[in-house]
Formats: sequence, structure tokens, C-alpha cells
Amino acid sequence: MMTLKARVAVIIIALLFIGYGIYAGHYQISILIAGGVCYLVWSHLRESSVAMASDSFHKQNYEKAKTLLAEVKNPDRLRKGRRNIYEFMMGTISLHEDRIDEAEYHFQLASRLPWKKDNEKGMILINLSNISLRKEAYDRAQAYIDVARKLNLTERQASIVGKIQNEISKHI
Repeated sequence: MMTLKARVAVIIIALLFIGYGIYAGHYQISILIAGGVCYLVWSHLRESSVAMASDSFHKQNYEKAKTLLAEVKNPDRLRKGRRNIYEFMMGTISLHEDRIDEAEYHFQLASRLPWKKDNEKGMILINLSNISLRKEAYDRAQAYIDVARKLNLTERQASIVGKIQNEISKHI
């Protein structure tokens, strides 16, 4: 778990060690260090700083999480286990900042990605149905609720789904 700046600093130091290793004739160690540099570059492309952003996100430090997520230049490169978390956090941060359309975009992407637990996907569907309620798209909100009911939700999520269903029934 490193930020982009930390990775660049480590790579610069590693390149200096590689240069010294080649100069001193320690070719095997230079190759090992070069492998470490390659791993750092690969892990930045596939993992980036999403794990660190997740820690900040869980502490409700949304500004730091947003800054760390901004380091991800191309989210399509992230592996699936990181991409879904990235999209969920971006959607929640956008919703927190009242950027509803952007939040809906990120939650839509997150809903299409694989999740390990049903309640994780259920939270995304609950957020999408709330956004649909805000936009007064009650048929879409009902569709999200119908899909969420098929999942294994926590008691809290089930009560939220019930409240959303009551709100939808008032308008249909």
C-alpha cells in the first residue's frame, strides 16, 4: 500500500541500486531489484492506492479517500477486486457531494462488477434505488428493489429496502 509519490521515490532509489550493482558487477542482485521495480509498476497499474483510500473511506475521511482515488488515472486497468471497490467509493463520495448523476454512473458500473457477498451488492442496489427516488423514476427504483430482495441482505438493509418500498408505493 503505497501512494504514487512513494512508489516513484522507491523506484528512483532502486534504480540507483541497480546502477551501482551493474557498476560493481553484482548482476544477480541488480536483476532482483529490477524485478522489484517491475512489480511496483505492475501493482500500481493493477492495485493503485485503492486499499489506502478504502481505509480512509471507512474512517469517513472522504477528502483523503478522494485524493487517493484521484491517483487512479485509468480505472479500467484495476483488477476486478479493486475496481468494484473503487466504483463504490467514487459513487458514495459523489453522492455525499450531491453529484447525483456522477454517483449513479459509478454505482451502475459497480453493480455490473462481481462482488463476494450479496450484502455488498445489495448496498449498491439500495443506493441506486435511492437515486432513482430522488429523480422520481419510481419504476427504476422498483426494479432495483426487486433485484435487491433476491439477495441475502442484512437486517438493516432489509429494513431500508422496506422503507424504500413504502416510499415507492406512495407514488405508484
